[in-house]
Parts: sequence; C-alpha cells; structure tokens
Amino acid sequence: MAAGFTREQVAAIAALAHLELDAAELDLFARQLGDILTAAEEVQRVDTTGVPPTASVLTRHASDRPDEVRPCLDRDEALANAPDAALDAGLFKVPRVIG
Repeated sequence: MAAGFTREQVAAIAALAHLELDAAELDLFARQLGDILTAAEEVQRVDTTGVPPTASVLTRHASDRPDEVRPCLDRDEALANAPDAALDAGLFKVPRVIG
C-alpha cells in the first residue's frame, strides 16, 4: 500500500505551483495523490515476463511509409478549384484570420 501524502507535502507542492489551497482541498488532494500512487504500484506489480518492450502502443500507419519521390500536381490543376486564384502568380487568396 502506498504511503499517503500529508497535508504539508501537498501544501509544499501547491506552493511550488503558486496555488492557494484551503484545508478541504489539502485533504482532498492528499487523498487523491495517494490513490494515484496506489494505482501506479498496482501497475508496477503486473508480471510482464516474456512481453517484449514496446516503443509505441499505436499500430503503424500509412504515414510511416518511407518517403519516395513522385510527380507533383501541376500548378494550374492544383489552383483550378481554388477560390480567387491568381493563376499567373501561382497563388490563391484565403480569408483574413488575424484582425
């Protein structure tokens, strides 16, 4: 069982974070932090013998493929459906987002 946090420890952590906590919050956070440590200890006790190390829990995606050079889209074709395109400059206008 994880050792709980004392009110003084929570107050010290709160002071580092520039938080002002009342007595009820100190008690609540001391209990919650103790619960987090208890949960972490449970995870540490899981037998992982024979489980290979994992760098990521995500499966590979198409974006993980190696880069390869391909022909790019023609500029006129890319701008064909763009609103307010300036074909001679190869640009298109977008709405202003910063006022």
